Amino acid sequence: MTLWKLVFSGPMAPLYAATETMMALEDGPLSVSLFEQPDDETSGWLELLYAEEPDAEAMRETCGLDASYAAECQPLPEEDWVKLSQSGLPPVIAGRFALHGSHDEAPDGKTAILIEAGPAFGTGHHGTTRGCLLAFDGLLEAGFAPASVLDVGTGTGALAIAARLAVPHARILASDIDPEAVEESERNAEKNGATNIVFFAADGFDHVRLVAKQFDLVFANILARPLIELAPAIDRAMHKGSVAILSGLLETQADEVSAAYLALGLHIERQGPLDGWSTLVVRKA
Repeated sequence: MTLWKLVFSGPMAPLYAATETMMALEDGPLSVSLFEQPDDETSGWLELLYAEEPDAEAMRETCGLDASYAAECQPLPEEDWVKLSQSGLPPVIAGRFALHGSHDEAPDGKTAILIEAGPAFGTGHHGTTRGCLLAFDGLLEAGFAPASVLDVGTGTGALAIAARLAVPHARILASDIDPEAVEESERNAEKNGATNIVFFAADGFDHVRLVAKQFDLVFANILARPLIELAPAIDRAMHKGSVAILSGLLETQADEVSAAYLALGLHIERQGPLDGWSTLVVRKA
């Protein structure tokens, strides 16, 4: 199968918003990658991979990018470009955790999590995943030891696997709306020896496993709009003393997402932004 690569290049700020838009599409591109210029972090490019030749101008409109953004569309040789595009990435260090591919090894003294490039989002080379892991590491350093964990929108399972490796006896559930992501997560958990994680397909909290259930820790690394819509459900899934780690939101969306949780009486702590993305630590007193 011949893949097509569509690239938009220009100032970074609109590219962040375009990245979120493309990731949220149900029938979007096969792969979404955002890069900064090595010598100028205010500029960069957005790479989109498609199974068929895309309409560049229609995609420009969908991305919300004006005509000043250069667009280049070309076919690629028959290679696994999703995997190859990430095969040379170095390990991602987030506190005690190190996410890496099979082409590399985690540094000594770190909790290694092997996540290969694949069809599901969330290899770890993204400010949202790293932000969640840093927030989780900070909680662990402070003595937080959750006995129950829920990972909503698990992607490749990286966060659920991190929880299992850090807290071996915790009860861990992990869901995703995409059954393919659930299968990928199960394979990744097996590769990492992260046993007894219950993976299942669910749209948000619409699943029998989640009815009237509460958790010590909730991960939700999704997108800003779903985080706002799921705020009441996440609140119900928390008890006094619970913590939720939320990400998938741009730095510019942090106020709006925070407001949805503050309105429910929850307390918000913000992590410093990473690559334009924010992470929120939500506590229920």
